[in-house]
Amino acid sequence: MTTDAPGRPGHAGRLARNTAFFSFATGLSRLLGLAREVVAASLFGVTGAMSAFTIAFQVPNLVRALFADSALQGAFVPVFTELLEKGERKEAFRVASSLFFLICLLLGAVTALFVLFAEPLMSLFAPGFDDDPALKDLTVNLAQLMFPIVVLLALSGLVVGMLNSFEHFAVPALAPVAWNLVIIAALVGLTPLLSEDDEIYAYAIGILAGTVVQFVLPLPWLRGRGGSFTLRLDWRDERVRRVLVLMLPVTIALGLINLSLLINSLFGTLVSEEAPAAIDKAFRIYQLPQGLFSISIATILFPTLSRFAARGARDDLRRTMGNGVRQICLWLIPSAVIMAVLAEPITRLVYERGAFDAAATDLTSTAMLWWSIALPFQGVSLLLSRTFFSLQRPWATTALAGLNLVVNAALAAALYGPFEIAGIVIGTVAGTVAMCVAQAWILRGELGGVEGVRTLGAALRMLAAGALLAGVAYATWYGIDEALGRALAAQALAVLAAIAAGFAAYGAAVWALRVPEARQIRHLLVSRGRSEG
Repeated sequence: MTTDAPGRPGHAGRLARNTAFFSFATGLSRLLGLAREVVAASLFGVTGAMSAFTIAFQVPNLVRALFADSALQGAFVPVFTELLEKGERKEAFRVASSLFFLICLLLGAVTALFVLFAEPLMSLFAPGFDDDPALKDLTVNLAQLMFPIVVLLALSGLVVGMLNSFEHFAVPALAPVAWNLVIIAALVGLTPLLSEDDEIYAYAIGILAGTVVQFVLPLPWLRGRGGSFTLRLDWRDERVRRVLVLMLPVTIALGLINLSLLINSLFGTLVSEEAPAAIDKAFRIYQLPQGLFSISIATILFPTLSRFAARGARDDLRRTMGNGVRQICLWLIPSAVIMAVLAEPITRLVYERGAFDAAATDLTSTAMLWWSIALPFQGVSLLLSRTFFSLQRPWATTALAGLNLVVNAALAAALYGPFEIAGIVIGTVAGTVAMCVAQAWILRGELGGVEGVRTLGAALRMLAAGALLAGVAYATWYGIDEALGRALAAQALAVLAAIAAGFAAYGAAVWALRVPEARQIRHLLVSRGRSEG
């Protein structure tokens, strides 16, 4: 398969189309993920069992962040892409093969050790459960059941990184859709078959089965790429060692970032047994716009940034990164405003049914209000991290991830007592903002600028448009809510109409304020329509 190289005619259009499709597929996956959370919330609410599951899933998820998924891709994609750029495809596949079997050996051993020592390890992450032996045992058992996903997700991350390097994004983007569908099927199908005390195991079984499907699904699309996996383990290969060396700072950085979620849950157990689940439920809504926009843009741009870095084309890299930052802001600033002004009605519509009551809505919407502030900063930080990785200079962002964690933990420790859930999330917000600003400052020196003045000017215009969005969205929701009441259909109409009206006002405002990135989207849609006409 051949692709347009960066800088050649057609490459910008290919990037735009890939971004649009990836955004659609990721958005579908996030919507299904939200549906999964709706089903789980109706079955388990924010009970102690749901909090036990939340922490039991976050621990293997932290290890996944250390060795799999983005950590592995952040180190592997630049090296694999560099070999492809040199025309050494068979050598690229040999490096991938060595990493594949190295992952099986090392993470297989880590998984076995965790299963053996799960009880003392889980006590570190859920100190508030030590006084409830049943809840503590449930947390340990769920973690042991789900820990094998670490190996599967690491292998999946390797396969996805290879396909992305070939600029194939479709199947990797759709694999999480299958993951969510399997989990929903498990929740619906298995929960009635289990006793009341064991119903939460349906969720864990679904996670494990869905991860198997997510790994297997993309494998056939590696055929015909100029190489194949071979039975080899050459850890002394220079390229394999380079990936491992690059993985170390990437692993630490992403591990520290993901550790912040565990910090939130840890302090949450000291607030109440409901708090960890409520924070996590708000975070799931927060992830929807992240997946739709920032993750999509960063994933699509990463191989291009890596190619520019391999060629020493710093000006092209800087322009591509700057445009990506502004595109992320264009979408995440209004998303953050919507999350803030409609936090309670969105939470009520999405979750409040079955075991999820009005008190749970109050806890979750409080967390979501504060999460919204971090949304644009987290999205921009993700792309800036990928820029560091493409330059194969990740240690700076690693140190900043440590700063993020220190700020997060210090503020959460200081504020969880007086402000409870709000204080915990404020810690995460402050850490995210500090990391994003510091990353941009360091890259400014690395790249001879980050188009900061242009980006700040565009962001200020987006914020002005966001203020209009806030007024229109809240007024629309309030009017429909007062007129139609709180029936489910009326809630859906009020929230969806408010979001639609708010985004329409925002779109008109950024167009009137001549935000260039808004005009890029119009150009893409018009050119796409003409090509299909």
